[in-house]
Amino acid sequence: MTPRQRSFVVAAILLSMFMSAMEATVVATAMPTVVADLRGIELYGWVGSIYMLASTVTIPLWGSLADLRGRRPAMIAGIAFFLLGSLMAGAATSMPFLVLARAVQGVGAGSLQPVSMTIVGDLYTVQERGRVLGAFGALWGVAGMAGPLLGGLIVRALSWRWVFYINLPFGLLSAGLFLAFYRDVAESAPRERRLDVAGASALTVSILALLLGVGGTAPWLTLPLALAAGAAFVAIERRAPEPVLPLQLLTQRTIAVSSVAGAFMGVVMMSTLMFLPLYAQATRGASPTEAGTTVAPMLLGWPLASTLAGRALARVRVQPLVRAGLGCVALGTAAVWLLVRADASPNLLRLAMFFFGAGMGLANISLLLAVQESVGHAQRGIATATSMFARSIGGAVSVGAMGALLAHRLAGTVDEARLNTLLGPEHGRGLAPEAIRDIADAVARGMLPLFALIAFFGLCAALTGVTFPDIRLNARGPVAPPVGD
Repeated sequence: MTPRQRSFVVAAILLSMFMSAMEATVVATAMPTVVADLRGIELYGWVGSIYMLASTVTIPLWGSLADLRGRRPAMIAGIAFFLLGSLMAGAATSMPFLVLARAVQGVGAGSLQPVSMTIVGDLYTVQERGRVLGAFGALWGVAGMAGPLLGGLIVRALSWRWVFYINLPFGLLSAGLFLAFYRDVAESAPRERRLDVAGASALTVSILALLLGVGGTAPWLTLPLALAAGAAFVAIERRAPEPVLPLQLLTQRTIAVSSVAGAFMGVVMMSTLMFLPLYAQATRGASPTEAGTTVAPMLLGWPLASTLAGRALARVRVQPLVRAGLGCVALGTAAVWLLVRADASPNLLRLAMFFFGAGMGLANISLLLAVQESVGHAQRGIATATSMFARSIGGAVSVGAMGALLAHRLAGTVDEARLNTLLGPEHGRGLAPEAIRDIADAVARGMLPLFALIAFFGLCAALTGVTFPDIRLNARGPVAPPVGD
């Protein structure tokens, strides 16, 4: 591939990733207007959760497709699903149809990041890739911060439907660039390889049942179903000639440790992003925008540390960077817990979140590069997807479980209608000051154990980093230390 062709492919990746990164924050900003137009507030939470569920369960499937059929077909198919879902969402006339559209969109989103990162792994050496992935991390941070502003502008200037329609030009241009300038090895080498449909189906059932169960939806039924489907998945994968998630990958120490660390990182990242703004709104009377600024410093620390780590990885060993990053994650989560417990200044919470984000950026890029270089080209797609899948599962399960725990702790102590009034657009107008204070105190007591759990899982991530193998990356792949080192 010529440098010019590679530049166009990178542009296509940037467009697809920017589209994916913007989606969550842009849609969240527009949702109050959407509900006011379509009604159906009882389905409010499903608009976001169905997107996360669909993207999570399809990550391994897209990674396997990228290895079996080629990176380009997997990427084009993912963009097609994402754009179809965007078109459906923009045209929605009811909340149930919008939820269905978001599911289709989520299926496509499951492809965009893992397949993009796999293509980057194919195009660049380790020395080049660290810098490129650092730049991608910066793009992700900028998109995350710009999303709420862009969403507000679109809703005011056009309508909430354009929050979804705006994806169409980005996606079509990205797909056009991939079709014109990118062709990978898997497409050039025809092989009789079949997708593991049975394994993918069992995995999907297991994950969906698990997420529903930990969220409190008929756990007496869904959790046993998750266990049974998980056992069936393992049995299927052991016999499948082309498994959707090769179990032997997890016998490699680099991938196994990276997956466990990634799961813990997903727990602390998604739980903090979900519950720290809620804490700020319910206990400090912050507006949604002010609550968002509590976690925004994470989106600054992450790309900054990711860029620095990308440049350092070509010169230093991976292990110290992984341990340093996960150590910062543990310290950041512990600081958040202690600051919440002490009812400290919001500025101190923002400082802790910057430190936490820096740790996430430092560890994430180091783990991703180590995973990609621990396998050959034929398995790079599923190895990358496995790493991202572990993080997504950790985040999704933790948010559901902690949400159920919070609901249990608040049941009988906080009136739901009053809490909704406090968190709504009127910020508690009409409630007596004593009632607001009582609600804030009850929510603070109810949420403190959640932040303690987040700090515990941050510590688990740091302890996992201790077991990470001591390898150095070079253009040919990871270099293990001498035996006995």
